[in-house]
Amino acid sequence: MKKRLQNLLDNLPAKKVVLPEIGSPGDSLRDSRRDFFRKATLGGLTLGMAFDGKVDREMEFLTQKVNRSSNPTDLKITDLRIATVVKAPMTCPIIRIDTNQGLVGWGEVRDGASPNYALMLKSRLLGENPCNVERIFKKIKQFGTHSRGAGGVCGVEMALWDLAGKAYGVPAYQLLGGKYRDEVRVYADTPAVSTPAEFAQRMKKDRMDKGYTFLKMDFGIQMIADIPGALIGAKDWFVKKQWSDGSNRAKLGDYGMTQHQFTAIQITDKGLEAMAEYVSQVRDAVGYEIPMAADHFGHFDVNSAIRLGHAIEKYQLAWLEDLIPWQHTDRWRQITDAINTPTLTGEDIYLKEEFIKLIDANAVDMIHPDLASSGGLLETKKIGDYAQEHGVPMAMHFAGTPISFMANVHCAAATENFIALEHHSVDIPWWEGMVKSTKPIVVDGFAPVPEAPGLGIEVVEEVVKAHLKPGTKMFAPTDEWNEKDSWDREWS
Repeated sequence: MKKRLQNLLDNLPAKKVVLPEIGSPGDSLRDSRRDFFRKATLGGLTLGMAFDGKVDREMEFLTQKVNRSSNPTDLKITDLRIATVVKAPMTCPIIRIDTNQGLVGWGEVRDGASPNYALMLKSRLLGENPCNVERIFKKIKQFGTHSRGAGGVCGVEMALWDLAGKAYGVPAYQLLGGKYRDEVRVYADTPAVSTPAEFAQRMKKDRMDKGYTFLKMDFGIQMIADIPGALIGAKDWFVKKQWSDGSNRAKLGDYGMTQHQFTAIQITDKGLEAMAEYVSQVRDAVGYEIPMAADHFGHFDVNSAIRLGHAIEKYQLAWLEDLIPWQHTDRWRQITDAINTPTLTGEDIYLKEEFIKLIDANAVDMIHPDLASSGGLLETKKIGDYAQEHGVPMAMHFAGTPISFMANVHCAAATENFIALEHHSVDIPWWEGMVKSTKPIVVDGFAPVPEAPGLGIEVVEEVVKAHLKPGTKMFAPTDEWNEKDSWDREWS
Protein backbone atom coordinates (compact mmCIF):
# COMPACT_ATOMS: atom_id res chain seq x y z
CA MET A 1 0.00 0.00 0.00
CA LYS A 2 2.77 2.44 0.98
CA LYS A 3 4.60 1.64 -2.28
CA ARG A 4 1.47 2.46 -4.35
CA LEU A 5 0.97 5.71 -2.50
CA GLN A 6 4.61 6.65 -2.97
CA ASN A 7 4.36 6.02 -6.71
CA LEU A 8 1.27 8.22 -6.84
CA LEU A 9 3.03 11.02 -5.01
CA ASP A 10 6.15 10.69 -7.19
CA ASN A 11 4.01 11.36 -10.28
CA LEU A 12 2.41 14.52 -8.88
CA PRO A 13 3.47 17.92 -10.24
CA ALA A 14 6.51 19.35 -8.55
CA LYS A 15 4.58 22.23 -6.97
CA LYS A 16 3.56 21.95 -3.36
CA VAL A 17 0.03 20.70 -2.66
CA VAL A 18 -1.85 23.37 -0.73
CA LEU A 19 -4.98 22.50 1.20
CA PRO A 20 -7.79 24.89 0.33
CA GLU A 21 -9.01 27.01 3.21
CA ILE A 22 -12.76 26.64 3.59
CA GLY A 23 -14.47 29.93 2.96
CA SER A 24 -11.41 31.71 1.56
CA PRO A 25 -12.30 34.39 -0.98
CA GLY A 26 -12.67 33.13 -4.49
CA ASP A 27 -11.77 29.46 -4.02
CA SER A 28 -15.15 28.41 -5.43
CA LEU A 29 -14.29 30.33 -8.58
CA ARG A 30 -10.62 29.45 -8.69
CA ASP A 31 -10.83 25.68 -8.25
CA SER A 32 -13.20 23.28 -9.90
CA ARG A 33 -15.04 20.87 -7.64
CA ARG A 34 -12.88 18.01 -8.93
CA ASP A 35 -9.68 19.93 -8.23
CA PHE A 36 -10.88 20.74 -4.71
CA PHE A 37 -11.38 17.10 -3.81
CA ARG A 38 -8.13 16.13 -5.53
CA LYS A 39 -6.20 18.56 -3.36
CA ALA A 40 -8.01 17.61 -0.18
CA THR A 41 -7.63 13.87 -0.78
CA LEU A 42 -3.96 13.94 -1.76
CA GLY A 43 -3.21 16.30 1.07
CA GLY A 44 -4.92 13.88 3.43
CA LEU A 45 -2.86 10.96 2.13
CA THR A 46 0.34 12.91 2.56
CA LEU A 47 -0.54 13.97 6.08
CA GLY A 48 -1.68 10.46 6.96
CA MET A 49 1.83 9.21 6.39
CA ALA A 50 3.30 12.23 8.17
CA PHE A 51 1.34 11.37 11.32
CA ASP A 52 2.20 7.67 10.99
CA GLY A 53 -1.39 6.50 10.72
CA LYS A 54 -2.74 8.37 13.75
CA VAL A 55 -6.19 9.27 12.39
CA ASP A 56 -7.21 11.57 15.22
CA ARG A 57 -4.09 13.75 14.82
CA GLU A 58 -4.52 13.72 11.05
CA MET A 59 -8.15 14.92 11.23
CA GLU A 60 -7.27 17.57 13.77
CA PHE A 61 -4.65 18.97 11.40
CA LEU A 62 -6.85 18.68 8.30
CA THR A 63 -9.76 20.54 9.86
CA GLN A 64 -7.87 23.18 11.84
CA LYS A 65 -8.90 25.93 9.41
CA VAL A 66 -12.48 24.77 8.92
CA ASN A 67 -14.94 27.22 10.48
CA ARG A 68 -16.60 25.01 13.07
CA SER A 69 -19.06 27.04 15.13
CA SER A 70 -18.89 24.77 18.18
CA ASN A 71 -19.35 21.23 19.39
CA PRO A 72 -23.14 21.29 19.74
CA THR A 73 -23.45 18.00 21.63
CA ASP A 74 -21.33 19.27 24.50
CA LEU A 75 -22.64 22.85 24.59
CA LYS A 76 -23.85 23.89 28.05
CA ILE A 77 -25.35 27.07 29.54
CA THR A 78 -23.07 28.56 32.20
CA ASP A 79 -24.53 32.00 32.96
CA LEU A 80 -27.35 34.47 32.34
CA ARG A 81 -26.95 38.22 32.77
CA ILE A 82 -28.98 41.35 32.07
CA ALA A 83 -28.44 44.90 30.81
CA THR A 84 -31.49 47.17 30.78
CA VAL A 85 -31.64 49.97 28.21
CA VAL A 86 -34.09 52.87 28.24
CA LYS A 87 -35.85 54.92 25.57
CA ALA A 88 -35.39 52.28 22.89
CA PRO A 89 -38.25 53.44 22.64
CA MET A 90 -39.31 51.61 25.79
CA THR A 91 -37.36 50.21 28.73
CA CYS A 92 -35.98 46.87 27.53
CA PRO A 93 -33.91 44.31 29.50
CA ILE A 94 -31.36 42.60 27.23
CA ILE A 95 -30.49 38.98 28.04
CA ARG A 96 -27.02 37.49 27.59
CA ILE A 97 -26.67 33.71 27.94
CA ASP A 98 -23.10 32.40 28.16
CA THR A 99 -21.88 28.87 27.41
CA ASN A 100 -18.92 26.62 28.15
CA GLN A 101 -17.68 27.02 24.56
CA GLY A 102 -17.60 30.80 24.45
CA LEU A 103 -20.75 31.16 22.36
CA VAL A 104 -23.09 33.92 23.53
CA GLY A 105 -26.85 34.01 22.93
CA TRP A 106 -28.80 37.28 22.88
CA GLY A 107 -32.43 37.70 23.86
CA GLU A 108 -34.71 40.41 25.22
CA VAL A 109 -37.42 40.67 27.85
CA ARG A 110 -40.43 42.44 26.39
CA ASP A 111 -40.56 46.22 26.59
CA GLY A 112 -41.75 47.51 29.96
CA ALA A 113 -41.28 44.16 31.75
CA SER A 114 -39.14 43.31 34.77
CA PRO A 115 -35.74 41.70 34.18
CA ASN A 116 -36.58 39.40 37.08
CA TYR A 117 -38.92 37.50 34.77
CA ALA A 118 -35.78 36.22 33.03
CA LEU A 119 -33.44 36.06 36.02
CA MET A 120 -35.71 33.67 37.92
CA LEU A 121 -35.29 31.19 35.06
CA LYS A 122 -31.50 31.09 35.39
CA SER A 123 -31.42 28.23 37.89
CA ARG A 124 -33.53 26.18 35.49
CA LEU A 125 -31.17 26.83 32.56
CA LEU A 126 -27.70 26.27 34.04
CA GLY A 127 -26.12 23.10 32.66
CA GLU A 128 -28.71 22.70 29.90
CA ASN A 129 -27.75 22.28 26.26
CA PRO A 130 -29.27 25.37 24.58
CA CYS A 131 -29.71 23.46 21.32
CA ASN A 132 -32.61 21.59 22.93
CA VAL A 133 -34.79 24.65 22.45
CA GLU A 134 -38.24 23.09 22.51
CA ARG A 135 -37.50 20.84 25.50
CA ILE A 136 -36.19 23.79 27.53
CA PHE A 137 -39.16 25.91 26.45
CA LYS A 138 -41.58 23.27 27.74
CA LYS A 139 -39.63 23.23 31.00
CA ILE A 140 -39.89 27.00 31.58
CA LYS A 141 -43.13 28.01 29.86
CA GLN A 142 -45.12 27.51 33.09
CA PHE A 143 -43.38 30.65 34.38
CA GLY A 144 -44.84 32.88 31.66
CA THR A 145 -48.23 34.51 31.45
CA HIS A 146 -50.02 37.01 29.24
CA SER A 147 -48.48 40.35 28.28
CA ARG A 148 -45.24 41.37 30.04
CA GLY A 149 -45.38 38.35 32.33
CA ALA A 150 -44.24 36.25 29.35
CA GLY A 151 -41.17 38.41 28.81
CA GLY A 152 -38.67 36.18 30.59
CA VAL A 153 -39.68 32.93 28.93
CA CYS A 154 -39.82 34.51 25.47
CA GLY A 155 -36.54 36.39 25.89
CA VAL A 156 -34.75 33.20 26.92
CA GLU A 157 -36.29 31.36 23.96
CA MET A 158 -34.87 33.98 21.58
CA ALA A 159 -31.41 33.53 23.08
CA LEU A 160 -31.66 29.73 22.77
CA TRP A 161 -32.34 29.97 19.03
CA ASP A 162 -29.46 32.40 18.72
CA LEU A 163 -27.16 29.88 20.43
CA ALA A 164 -28.48 26.88 18.49
CA GLY A 165 -27.97 28.70 15.20
CA LYS A 166 -24.44 29.68 16.17
CA ALA A 167 -23.67 26.16 17.33
CA TYR A 168 -24.70 24.64 14.01
CA GLY A 169 -23.60 27.58 11.87
CA VAL A 170 -27.04 28.35 10.37
CA PRO A 171 -29.49 31.26 10.64
CA ALA A 172 -32.39 30.84 13.05
CA TYR A 173 -35.01 30.79 10.28
CA GLN A 174 -33.36 27.66 8.89
CA LEU A 175 -33.94 25.86 12.19
CA LEU A 176 -37.63 26.82 11.94
CA GLY A 177 -37.95 25.05 8.59
CA GLY A 178 -36.55 27.55 6.09
CA LYS A 179 -37.76 30.86 4.74
CA TYR A 180 -40.57 32.10 2.50
CA ARG A 181 -39.00 35.51 1.85
CA ASP A 182 -35.63 37.23 1.69
CA GLU A 183 -36.97 40.53 3.03
CA VAL A 184 -39.53 41.20 5.75
CA ARG A 185 -41.95 44.06 5.24
CA VAL A 186 -41.92 46.59 8.06
CA TYR A 187 -44.75 48.89 9.07
CA ALA A 188 -43.76 52.11 10.81
CA ASP A 189 -45.66 53.17 13.90
CA THR A 190 -46.14 56.94 14.19
CA PRO A 191 -47.33 58.36 17.53
CA ALA A 192 -50.05 60.98 17.26
CA VAL A 193 -49.36 64.72 17.40
CA SER A 194 -51.70 67.61 18.08
CA THR A 195 -53.03 68.41 14.61
CA PRO A 196 -53.85 66.14 11.65
CA ALA A 197 -51.92 68.41 9.27
CA GLU A 198 -48.75 68.10 11.37
CA PHE A 199 -49.27 64.37 11.73
CA ALA A 200 -49.75 63.92 7.99
CA GLN A 201 -46.57 65.89 7.29
CA ARG A 202 -44.68 63.67 9.71
CA MET A 203 -46.04 60.56 8.03
CA LYS A 204 -44.79 61.82 4.69
CA LYS A 205 -41.39 63.16 5.74
CA ASP A 206 -40.34 60.70 8.45
CA ARG A 207 -41.92 57.55 7.06
CA MET A 208 -42.77 57.50 3.36
CA ASP A 209 -39.70 59.49 2.31
CA LYS A 210 -37.60 56.90 4.16
CA GLY A 211 -39.05 54.14 2.03
CA TYR A 212 -41.75 52.74 4.32
CA THR A 213 -44.69 51.37 2.36
CA PHE A 214 -46.89 50.38 5.30
CA LEU A 215 -47.87 52.82 8.07
CA LYS A 216 -49.74 52.86 11.35
CA MET A 217 -51.29 55.86 13.09
CA ASP A 218 -52.59 56.47 16.60
CA PHE A 219 -55.81 58.37 17.05
CA GLY A 220 -58.31 58.17 19.87
CA ILE A 221 -60.68 59.87 22.23
CA GLN A 222 -57.83 61.61 24.06
CA MET A 223 -57.63 63.93 21.03
CA ILE A 224 -61.27 64.98 21.33
CA ALA A 225 -61.54 65.08 25.12
CA ASP A 226 -61.51 68.89 25.16
CA ILE A 227 -64.23 69.25 22.52
CA PRO A 228 -67.53 70.02 24.30
CA GLY A 229 -70.12 67.34 23.61
CA ALA A 230 -67.68 64.87 22.00
CA LEU A 231 -67.75 62.25 24.77
CA ILE A 232 -70.36 60.95 27.18
CA GLY A 233 -69.29 59.65 30.61
CA ALA A 234 -65.65 60.76 30.35
CA LYS A 235 -65.76 63.62 32.87
CA ASP A 236 -64.66 61.55 35.86
CA TRP A 237 -61.88 59.68 34.05
CA PHE A 238 -58.40 60.93 33.14
CA VAL A 239 -58.96 60.21 29.44
CA LYS A 240 -55.99 62.28 28.31
CA LYS A 241 -53.55 60.54 30.66
CA GLN A 242 -53.40 56.84 31.47
CA TRP A 243 -52.07 56.38 34.99
CA SER A 244 -50.77 52.85 34.88
CA ASP A 245 -49.15 53.18 38.32
CA GLY A 246 -52.43 54.07 40.00
CA SER A 247 -51.37 57.57 40.98
CA ASN A 248 -53.52 60.66 40.38
CA ARG A 249 -56.45 58.43 39.63
CA ALA A 250 -59.78 59.96 38.72
CA LYS A 251 -62.94 59.63 40.78
CA LEU A 252 -63.94 56.47 38.94
CA GLY A 253 -60.54 54.82 39.22
CA ASP A 254 -57.47 54.27 37.03
CA TYR A 255 -58.53 54.79 33.41
CA GLY A 256 -55.44 53.06 32.00
CA MET A 257 -56.05 49.93 34.07
CA THR A 258 -59.79 49.69 33.42
CA GLN A 259 -60.84 47.49 30.52
CA HIS A 260 -62.44 49.44 27.71
CA GLN A 261 -66.08 48.48 27.95
CA PHE A 262 -66.10 48.88 31.75
CA THR A 263 -65.57 52.64 31.56
CA ALA A 264 -69.03 53.06 29.93
CA ILE A 265 -67.62 55.98 27.92
CA GLN A 266 -69.48 56.68 24.67
CA ILE A 267 -68.54 58.74 21.63
CA THR A 268 -71.12 61.17 20.30
CA ASP A 269 -71.77 61.97 16.64
CA LYS A 270 -69.78 65.16 17.15
CA GLY A 271 -66.87 63.22 18.53
CA LEU A 272 -67.00 60.69 15.69
CA GLU A 273 -66.98 63.48 13.12
CA ALA A 274 -63.86 64.99 14.71
CA MET A 275 -62.07 61.64 14.75
CA ALA A 276 -63.09 60.89 11.16
CA GLU A 277 -61.84 64.29 10.01
CA TYR A 278 -58.45 63.56 11.55
CA VAL A 279 -58.23 60.28 9.62
CA SER A 280 -59.43 61.99 6.45
CA GLN A 281 -56.64 64.57 6.47
CA VAL A 282 -53.96 61.98 7.15
CA ARG A 283 -55.31 59.69 4.42
CA ASP A 284 -55.37 62.59 1.94
CA ALA A 285 -51.69 63.27 2.66
CA VAL A 286 -50.63 59.62 2.52
CA GLY A 287 -52.82 58.59 -0.38
CA TYR A 288 -54.49 55.26 -1.00
CA GLU A 289 -51.61 53.26 -2.43
CA ILE A 290 -50.05 52.76 1.01
CA PRO A 291 -51.71 50.54 3.64
CA MET A 292 -52.39 52.44 6.85
CA ALA A 293 -53.48 50.77 10.09
CA ALA A 294 -54.72 52.37 13.32
CA ASP A 295 -54.32 51.87 17.07
CA HIS A 296 -54.81 53.43 20.53
CA PHE A 297 -58.42 54.54 20.23
CA GLY A 298 -59.10 54.75 23.96
CA HIS A 299 -61.32 52.94 26.43
CA PHE A 300 -64.97 52.98 25.40
CA ASP A 301 -67.83 50.54 25.03
CA VAL A 302 -68.43 47.95 22.28
CA ASN A 303 -71.22 49.90 20.58
CA SER A 304 -69.00 52.97 20.30
CA ALA A 305 -66.31 50.76 18.75
CA ILE A 306 -68.80 49.68 16.09
CA ARG A 307 -69.94 53.25 15.44
CA LEU A 308 -66.30 54.35 15.09
CA GLY A 309 -65.70 51.55 12.60
CA HIS A 310 -68.60 52.77 10.49
CA ALA A 311 -67.50 56.43 10.72
CA ILE A 312 -64.03 55.80 9.25
CA GLU A 313 -64.88 52.90 6.94
CA LYS A 314 -64.51 54.91 3.72
CA TYR A 315 -60.84 55.63 4.49
CA GLN A 316 -60.05 51.94 4.00
CA LEU A 317 -57.67 51.38 6.91
CA ALA A 318 -55.62 48.17 6.95
CA TRP A 319 -56.97 47.25 10.38
CA LEU A 320 -58.37 48.59 13.65
CA GLU A 321 -56.18 47.31 16.47
CA ASP A 322 -57.19 46.43 20.04
CA LEU A 323 -60.55 48.15 20.04
CA ILE A 324 -61.27 46.12 23.21
CA PRO A 325 -59.11 43.73 25.27
CA TRP A 326 -58.28 40.42 23.57
CA GLN A 327 -59.93 38.25 26.24
CA HIS A 328 -63.51 39.02 25.15
CA THR A 329 -63.88 36.66 22.21
CA ASP A 330 -67.64 37.02 21.79
CA ARG A 331 -67.47 40.81 21.94
CA TRP A 332 -64.69 40.80 19.33
CA ARG A 333 -66.86 38.74 17.02
CA GLN A 334 -69.73 41.19 17.58
CA ILE A 335 -67.51 44.05 16.41
CA THR A 336 -65.94 42.10 13.54
CA ASP A 337 -69.32 41.03 12.18
CA ALA A 338 -70.66 44.59 12.37
CA ILE A 339 -67.94 46.52 10.52
CA ASN A 340 -66.10 46.17 7.21
CA THR A 341 -62.65 47.41 8.27
CA PRO A 342 -60.48 44.44 9.34
CA THR A 343 -60.13 43.87 13.08
CA LEU A 344 -56.94 42.75 14.81
CA THR A 345 -55.68 41.86 18.29
CA GLY A 346 -53.16 39.64 20.06
CA GLU A 347 -50.06 41.56 21.19
CA ASP A 348 -50.63 40.55 24.83
CA ILE A 349 -51.55 36.89 24.31
CA TYR A 350 -49.23 34.17 25.65
CA LEU A 351 -49.05 30.83 23.78
CA LYS A 352 -51.12 29.52 20.92
CA GLU A 353 -54.19 28.30 22.81
CA GLU A 354 -55.86 31.72 23.19
CA PHE A 355 -55.11 32.58 19.56
CA ILE A 356 -56.80 29.33 18.57
CA LYS A 357 -59.95 30.40 20.43
CA LEU A 358 -60.07 33.72 18.55
CA ILE A 359 -59.42 32.05 15.20
CA ASP A 360 -61.92 29.23 15.71
CA ALA A 361 -64.61 31.73 16.72
CA ASN A 362 -63.96 33.93 13.65
CA ALA A 363 -63.64 36.72 16.21
CA VAL A 364 -61.02 38.79 14.37
CA ASP A 365 -59.93 39.24 10.78
CA MET A 366 -56.20 39.18 11.59
CA ILE A 367 -53.97 38.13 14.46
CA HIS A 368 -51.19 40.25 15.94
CA PRO A 369 -48.78 38.37 18.21
CA ASP A 370 -45.84 40.06 19.89
CA LEU A 371 -43.10 37.44 19.75
CA ALA A 372 -41.77 38.66 23.12
CA SER A 373 -45.14 37.74 24.69
CA SER A 374 -46.58 35.02 22.47
CA GLY A 375 -43.96 32.38 23.29
CA GLY A 376 -40.92 33.18 21.16
CA LEU A 377 -39.96 32.17 17.63
CA LEU A 378 -41.26 28.61 17.41
CA GLU A 379 -44.53 29.18 19.26
CA THR A 380 -45.26 32.26 17.13
CA LYS A 381 -44.61 30.29 13.97
CA LYS A 382 -47.06 27.64 15.23
CA ILE A 383 -49.61 30.41 15.84
CA GLY A 384 -49.10 31.74 12.32
CA ASP A 385 -49.35 28.29 10.79
CA TYR A 386 -52.64 27.58 12.58
CA ALA A 387 -54.01 30.93 11.47
CA GLN A 388 -53.01 30.23 7.88
CA GLU A 389 -54.86 26.91 7.91
CA HIS A 390 -57.99 28.89 8.78
CA GLY A 391 -57.45 31.69 6.26
CA VAL A 392 -56.32 34.31 8.79
CA PRO A 393 -53.30 36.58 8.09
CA MET A 394 -50.70 37.46 10.73
CA ALA A 395 -49.10 40.84 11.40
CA MET A 396 -46.52 41.11 14.18
CA HIS A 397 -46.36 43.63 17.01
CA PHE A 398 -42.95 44.84 18.20
CA ALA A 399 -41.57 47.70 20.33
CA GLY A 400 -38.08 46.80 21.57
CA THR A 401 -34.40 46.69 20.63
CA PRO A 402 -32.83 45.27 17.46
CA ILE A 403 -32.33 41.94 19.28
CA SER A 404 -36.04 41.18 19.52
CA PHE A 405 -36.54 42.82 16.13
CA MET A 406 -34.20 40.29 14.49
CA ALA A 407 -35.90 37.43 16.31
CA ASN A 408 -39.14 38.67 14.73
CA VAL A 409 -37.49 38.90 11.32
CA HIS A 410 -36.43 35.24 11.40
CA CYS A 411 -39.89 34.13 12.54
CA ALA A 412 -41.59 36.28 9.90
CA ALA A 413 -39.33 34.90 7.20
CA ALA A 414 -40.28 31.35 8.18
CA THR A 415 -44.07 31.94 8.39
CA GLU A 416 -46.05 32.00 5.15
CA ASN A 417 -49.13 34.05 6.14
CA PHE A 418 -47.05 36.94 7.53
CA ILE A 419 -48.10 40.46 6.47
CA ALA A 420 -45.86 43.06 8.15
CA LEU A 421 -43.71 43.65 11.25
CA GLU A 422 -44.03 46.74 13.44
CA HIS A 423 -41.12 49.15 13.92
CA HIS A 424 -41.47 51.55 16.84
CA SER A 425 -37.99 53.09 16.74
CA VAL A 426 -37.72 54.80 13.37
CA ASP A 427 -37.00 58.12 15.06
CA ILE A 428 -34.25 56.89 17.44
CA PRO A 429 -30.85 57.61 15.83
CA TRP A 430 -28.79 55.20 17.97
CA TRP A 431 -31.26 52.28 17.82
CA GLU A 432 -29.64 50.29 14.99
CA GLY A 433 -26.20 50.96 16.50
CA MET A 434 -27.00 48.68 19.44
CA VAL A 435 -26.03 45.70 17.29
CA LYS A 436 -23.69 44.84 14.48
CA SER A 437 -24.84 42.69 11.60
CA THR A 438 -23.68 41.57 8.18
CA LYS A 439 -26.72 43.36 6.71
CA PRO A 440 -28.47 46.64 7.55
CA ILE A 441 -31.42 46.27 9.92
CA VAL A 442 -33.95 48.11 7.69
CA VAL A 443 -33.56 49.19 4.06
CA ASP A 444 -36.34 51.20 2.39
CA GLY A 445 -39.04 49.81 4.64
CA PHE A 446 -37.90 46.18 4.49
CA ALA A 447 -35.70 44.16 6.82
CA PRO A 448 -33.21 41.91 4.95
CA VAL A 449 -33.23 38.40 6.41
CA PRO A 450 -29.76 37.64 7.84
CA GLU A 451 -27.78 34.66 6.61
CA ALA A 452 -25.32 34.77 9.53
CA PRO A 453 -25.72 32.10 12.24
CA GLY A 454 -28.35 32.46 14.94
CA LEU A 455 -30.19 35.77 15.01
CA GLY A 456 -27.46 37.25 12.82
CA ILE A 457 -26.45 40.02 15.21
CA GLU A 458 -24.01 40.75 18.03
CA VAL A 459 -24.57 43.40 20.68
CA VAL A 460 -22.39 46.53 20.63
CA GLU A 461 -21.79 46.93 24.34
CA GLU A 462 -20.54 50.52 24.11
CA VAL A 463 -23.89 51.68 22.72
CA VAL A 464 -25.85 49.64 25.25
CA LYS A 465 -23.75 51.08 28.08
CA ALA A 466 -24.48 54.63 26.90
CA HIS A 467 -28.22 53.99 27.27
CA LEU A 468 -28.37 51.90 30.43
CA LYS A 469 -31.21 52.41 32.86
CA PRO A 470 -29.96 54.76 35.59
CA GLY A 471 -28.85 52.92 38.71
CA THR A 472 -28.29 49.60 36.91
CA LYS A 473 -25.13 47.83 35.78
CA MET A 474 -24.37 46.23 32.45
CA PHE A 475 -24.32 42.42 32.56
CA ALA A 476 -23.45 42.35 36.25
CA PRO A 477 -23.03 38.94 37.95
CA THR A 478 -26.31 37.25 38.86
CA ASP A 479 -25.09 34.50 41.20
CA GLU A 480 -28.00 35.07 43.57
CA TRP A 481 -30.24 33.48 40.92
CA ASN A 482 -28.15 30.31 40.54
CA GLU A 483 -30.03 28.11 43.00
CA LYS A 484 -33.45 26.67 42.27
CA ASP A 485 -35.76 27.05 45.26
CA SER A 486 -39.07 25.47 44.25
CA TRP A 487 -40.63 22.26 42.98
CA ASP A 488 -41.74 23.02 39.43
CA ARG A 489 -43.79 19.97 38.43
CA GLU A 490 -47.27 20.97 37.29
CA TRP A 491 -48.91 17.62 38.01
CA SER A 492 -49.12 15.04 40.83
